[in-house]
Amino acid sequence: MKHLAAYLLLGLGGNTSPSAKDIKKVLDSVGIEADEDRLEKLISELEGKDINELIAEGSSKLASVPSGGAGGAAAAGGAAAGGAAAAEEKAEEKEEEKEESDDDMGFGLFD
Repeated sequence: MKHLAAYLLLGLGGNTSPSAKDIKKVLDSVGIEADEDRLEKLISELEGKDINELIAEGSSKLASVPSGGAGGAAAAGGAAAGGAAAAEEKAEEKEEEKEESDDDMGFGLFD
């Protein structure tokens, strides 16, 4: 992923066909060591292709992937906010009880 990110940054900077050396330079500038095998595979797969077309194609593929279950989330949002506050209060009460029960043991950690 880091190799692809460097490739895209170079593309945004105006380098339409970044070389392995260019990508290594970008990665080295932020202290990341480039993986030769992955870098060569990336360069070979993207050679001669327009990055903007690849992004558009990928976006259309992602749009067709079902993300599921978003319909009821808005209705439950208000109830969840109130429920979260109640759950937080219960968690604090349990933690206080737990701390108090530690005192009942008759000794402390640093005694």
